Amino acid sequence: MAKEMDLSSAYRYLKSPNIKTRKTALKVIKDSKKKKNKPV
Repeated sequence: MAKEMDLSSAYRYLKSPNIKTRKTALKVIKDSKKKKNKPV
């Protein structure tokens, strides 16, 4: 999983049995939420 994930893929990867994959997916989701809530 070297390439960058988009949000929909990240939510799908959360169901993965692979722990590294899940952690990466969680990070992507958290980052996107942080960006979304930040006032510009």
